[in-house]
Amino acid sequence: MQTRAVIINQYGGKEVLEEGSVTLPELGENQVLVREKATSINPIDWKLREGYLKQMYEWKFPIILGWDVAGIIEAVGSNVTEWKIGDEVFARPDTTPFGTYAEYTIVDDHLLAKKPANISFEEAAAVPLAGLTAYQALFDHGNLERNQKVLIHAGAGGVGTFAIQLAKNAGAYVCTTASPKNHELLRSLGADNIIDYHTTNFKDVLRDIDLVFDTIGGEIQNDSFHVLKENTGRLISIVGEPDQDRAREKNVIAKSIWLNPNGQQLSILAKLLEEREMKSIVGNTFPLTQKGVYDAHTLSETGHAAGKIIIVID
Repeated sequence: MQTRAVIINQYGGKEVLEEGSVTLPELGENQVLVREKATSINPIDWKLREGYLKQMYEWKFPIILGWDVAGIIEAVGSNVTEWKIGDEVFARPDTTPFGTYAEYTIVDDHLLAKKPANISFEEAAAVPLAGLTAYQALFDHGNLERNQKVLIHAGAGGVGTFAIQLAKNAGAYVCTTASPKNHELLRSLGADNIIDYHTTNFKDVLRDIDLVFDTIGGEIQNDSFHVLKENTGRLISIVGEPDQDRAREKNVIAKSIWLNPNGQQLSILAKLLEEREMKSIVGNTFPLTQKGVYDAHTLSETGHAAGKIIIVID
């Protein structure tokens, strides 16, 4: 079937974004077709748009970007038993050239989670990629436990807001870095120690941190080794491989991770949302148009958006 979408026909700057119509693949027996209500912007979107990941993904154009979806099931494959037409769902679909900046998208049934009735489609679309990234960094890779100290860089970002809530829910002491304008928000999410990175270098005021969650890289990542607890500290990054020589010096674990789409973990996050133990912070919304996605990418590229950037699909 055909779907209206915002696509790219070449790699490049925001000007390569355009509106178009794309023929979706035939629905697989273990897949569902979702009529989208909302999607969201993640840094992987514009990094892929710029061509940074073309060695990893050898795709033909046109490419639909976007890997978050919230919407309503429109059709189900022949082997799908747990989902039916009309179900309200959300997901981080597999990474394919048929992404979610579109009216319709195809999702493998095991990657779906039921959208909690008490949140909007926009709030649901904010969760999958950022929420799963935070969950896997903290628990699958970071082994965060109750009463441990965690430092979450850029706490006001899409991933950071979920990481703060998940860490606090797990009983950790949560430190984070943010601009003063976001301190009140982060305090409401459960942050215990909020450092204004404009006036204070975190490495001067923190010590014996069990886990650092790095969402920035570069000098911030390198400085994070200073605050880690020797022998047992962990540094988990989503933006680049940490310096292994530094890791050996302190006898700590330091690694870069890549998100693994996971419907079961997304269902855990859905339960937290349903029970109001966690909430989505929607910072900005834009329409599914060339200008809407262009403006959304512009905001995302600043690295200073608070909460998630959502694309609303009428």
